Amino acid sequence: MNKLLAAIMTATLVVVAPLSAMAGSASLILDARTGKVLSAENADVLNHPASLTKMMTIYMAFEAINRGKMTWDTPIVMSKYAASRPPTKLGARAGTSITVREAILGMITKSANDAAAAMGEKLGGSESNFARMMTAKARQLGMSRTVFVNASGLPDNRQITTARDMSTLAVALMKNYPNEYRLFSTVSFNFRGRQIRGHNNLMYRYQGMDGIKTGYTNASGFNLVSAVKDGNRRVVGVVLGGRTARSRDDKMAGLLDKYLGRASSAGSAKLVASVNARQPVEVASAADDSDLPLPATAPRVANVAPSAPEIARSELAPQALGYLGDTVPQERPSALDAVTPSSKRAPSAKSLGSVASTGDWQIQISAAPSDEAARALLAQAKSEGGAALKSANPFTEAVGKGANKVYRARFIGFPSRDAATSACDALKKRSYDCMLLPNQG
Repeated sequence: MNKLLAAIMTATLVVVAPLSAMAGSASLILDARTGKVLSAENADVLNHPASLTKMMTIYMAFEAINRGKMTWDTPIVMSKYAASRPPTKLGARAGTSITVREAILGMITKSANDAAAAMGEKLGGSESNFARMMTAKARQLGMSRTVFVNASGLPDNRQITTARDMSTLAVALMKNYPNEYRLFSTVSFNFRGRQIRGHNNLMYRYQGMDGIKTGYTNASGFNLVSAVKDGNRRVVGVVLGGRTARSRDDKMAGLLDKYLGRASSAGSAKLVASVNARQPVEVASAADDSDLPLPATAPRVANVAPSAPEIARSELAPQALGYLGDTVPQERPSALDAVTPSSKRAPSAKSLGSVASTGDWQIQISAAPSDEAARALLAQAKSEGGAALKSANPFTEAVGKGANKVYRARFIGFPSRDAATSACDALKKRSYDCMLLPNQG
């Protein structure tokens, strides 16, 4: 798996080398009611997201909470790796635990890198695997030019995004998780007796702004995503590559002053994002995610976002950046054996082999955002699986529609459960995930 990811990243970097990400000035002002782009400057030029990355980490946490995979009070163990992330951070010692609520509020207010890494390990098993999950989610939401490689936004030349993609993520947070989104207006919170104050300074002085995130590294410059509500108007602004925090904030304020009044006051109640200036599209909902990542061990307990009183108010082609990765480990091997295919007929798959399956068992190793990604993963897995996969036939199966479509990556043709289990065991030894499935064809 690591070999495949390395190869993919290498190929991606070769493709993007002539137009590598840079801390260039970029901005976008979006009418989130209509999807109309009110202002754009270098909106599709690649830049580094810095701590705007945490918007996706938080999105994934909101998703896990809403799916009952963890609660606001679920403990997150601070690993030695997470605790060692450079500042800014909460400073929890390795081996201690923080709650999901503390991790999210730490990311929102202090932009805590240790909290982000710990959340990534909680949801993905490792931060690198979680980053692949984040990139897959970005594709599902319509963020075609974003690649994540860590949960925090700490410097990495491979981690890239655009102003347009960041506006899409902001709208997705507001639309898909409106109650939880309120946390982005948190000014401060108490952490173990310490008052943690946020540093989204423009939000504290710009009327109607309720979030959402700042970011900075040397490579990215000063970044900011903001959301403003004025009556029925709803506007999202993105500024990337600012020279200083002050100039970034001033630029955002100036753009909002100029364009907020041009936003529609009679738009739909729905929020929409735009993939280009001429084609507004509704952001993808995370309603059908059966093939997408789940955290490994969190209890299935429904919960709601903390109420306000609980919180102190204190130009590349998209295919060049196509995600070719795997999904998160499933909950437990024993639980996977009980999972059955979603269809009771033979899958309408694009076979990679020339021989039809006659076996009774199949295995699924991943789901990817494109058929090409699933094919690449299957080819790599077969080359590493040895004798256990010698006679298996790889195939892909599309499920879902539109931006929610994913491609299941499976091997079919195993004559018995034991043969399929042996193949799964061989793949797990090589860090692949594997789900055992009886053939319903």
